[in-house]
Amino acid sequence: MSDAAQPTADEVRAAAEAVKAALDRHLAAVENRTGEDDPAVYTAFNELAAAAEAYDERLYDRYDEVTPFEIPAADESLPPYSGPEAPNALSVLIRRDYAVVEPQRLLSQAQRIADVDTDEDRPANVPVVGTSVHAALGVLFGEYEPDEIASRHKEFGLEEGDSTLWVSASDEVPEPGEWLTAPFEQALPERIVCRFDVSSVFDEDDLGEELEDLDEVER
Repeated sequence: MSDAAQPTADEVRAAAEAVKAALDRHLAAVENRTGEDDPAVYTAFNELAAAAEAYDERLYDRYDEVTPFEIPAADESLPPYSGPEAPNALSVLIRRDYAVVEPQRLLSQAQRIADVDTDEDRPANVPVVGTSVHAALGVLFGEYEPDEIASRHKEFGLEEGDSTLWVSASDEVPEPGEWLTAPFEQALPERIVCRFDVSSVFDEDDLGEELEDLDEVER
């Protein structure tokens, strides 16, 4: 890059100040979030990512230095957006994976929930838990909202895996019951406005790179 095209020192400083302000907004959004999928947190996250990227670019262009920050961008794997430019409706698609790591804890928690109901009040389709993990999961997810299970998963003998949230644009809200027979067939990547992924693979990739660097040093 030529000297004429380089950002000024003031521009680099302004980009750094923008990162600081974005950090404050992100922390405030996290501290005041209303749930695990609070849109204010995602907005603040994206603003922080954009500010950090802008600062990193200006810092490199001006001083040939980089930052240690790297924010995974899952959106790079999405195809070009082909949905409506001004969506009249949207669908929020969430997947969360769990491993059943303590089946006995799951069974006991589900049995406790089932025992709260008397025989007269318990719906006919609620199974007696016994030793059935399948029945225990039915009781658990019938009693608690998914967000509460996500926040209390360890109590139920579960371990979190990957999770993803897709915000998909639509032209109009479907009629009631229209998509219930096939709820996920309209999860089209080309209509995704934004997505947010959580996975340990991001940390594992970083760890793998560090171990490779260490091996090279030892050799």
